[in-house]
Amino acid sequence: MKLAFSTLGVPGLPLDDVLRLATTHGYHGVELRAHPEEPVHPGIGPEERADAAARFEAAGVEVLGVAGYARVAAPADDDTPVLDQVRELVDLAADLGAPYVRVFPGGDEQSADEADATAARRLGVAAEYAAERGVRVLLETHDSHRTGAAASRVAGLVGHRNVGVLWDVMHTWLGGEQPSASYAALSPYLGYVQVKDIADADDTTPLALGAGVLPLAECVEVLSREGWDGWLCWEYEARWYESAAPLEGLLGAGRELLGRLLNESA
Repeated sequence: MKLAFSTLGVPGLPLDDVLRLATTHGYHGVELRAHPEEPVHPGIGPEERADAAARFEAAGVEVLGVAGYARVAAPADDDTPVLDQVRELVDLAADLGAPYVRVFPGGDEQSADEADATAARRLGVAAEYAAERGVRVLLETHDSHRTGAAASRVAGLVGHRNVGVLWDVMHTWLGGEQPSASYAALSPYLGYVQVKDIADADDTTPLALGAGVLPLAECVEVLSREGWDGWLCWEYEARWYESAAPLEGLLGAGRELLGRLLNESA
């Protein structure tokens, strides 16, 4: 498996510094948070995109994905604004050479059936656009669809190889789903896996990997046992928690922990 980290853990950090952290600590790739406060986002132009792609290539670091905030299950009379958001993310990913785009469900204001149908309809349209650009759109296990069972319902309805699921291990755990059950539901659609750690269900302040309660060893063991050979991406949500320790000081130990878990599961 390859290892990455998300720039959500180092919000607003210049790209050269992000690449320095990746190369210094032995990460193979980076998930880019696609928000206007970041150096890389859908609003930048062709020259900036080409420059970013060149910097990643020169550093030998892959752009794993573009983490966007489109909410594909959110209720609305018109699908166009959401689809425009997804298309912008797909274009950015294609320009950077990234294989994945992350989107959220956001369907809490609808019934489960309505949210599933809304998300599947939009993702079905987005899938054709993404296929033309060699990008896969991933629905994260999050908010209204936090379990593998819920997210896989949508991916199954879409039935297109350019739509899959991003497994956020915190949300499936908070949803009461065991790693083996999450993987069983997600395996036909799995793009990559976000790992993290927290103190408990009532305190999701990010911690160093291995310092909290999330079943990271079990998740890695399940993936290894099933022969899955994709990406593990550490999403350290420092942007939302002022009390979180700086990610830079944790990246080395986090890389070592993931490497040890992978070796133990081999």
